[in-house]
Amino acid sequence: MPLRMDSDMPSLEGGTDWFNSDGISRDSLLGSPVLVHFWSISCGTCKESLPDIASWIEKFGPKGLKVIAVHMPRQESDTNVPAVKESIDEYEIKQPCVVDNWHTITDAFENKFVPAYYLFDKNLKMRHFSAGEKAVKMVEPALERLINQEEASTTA
Repeated sequence: MPLRMDSDMPSLEGGTDWFNSDGISRDSLLGSPVLVHFWSISCGTCKESLPDIASWIEKFGPKGLKVIAVHMPRQESDTNVPAVKESIDEYEIKQPCVVDNWHTITDAFENKFVPAYYLFDKNLKMRHFSAGEKAVKMVEPALERLINQEEASTTA
């Protein structure tokens, strides 16, 4: 059964390697909206979406958004950690990125897709999910709505 709206954000424990971070616990994200995106080095659509993710970090990061990348291997060659690191450098992925070679995090999220985007509010409740080729176009409006709601709740 896939994650449903209002589901609690699953744990980020179980990854094999972290890049751009020493590791992030779920609890350390409490109080901030969070976007978790799943990608793979063998996914062309994933690579095409990375500039969009970078722009969201630039636009919404100052408003509190935290972004976590989860590298989910789709095939044996995707488990090559040096190749993942090379892609992180090549595509200038600046957000924390965990390599999930054993699919521990992937299974906790009940995720089957790349790219896939899970958006959580500051209480770490899921507010948006989209996956596949057209998913990236659905994320920014959801981010806008969530950030505006978060800002309105803190000023009210």
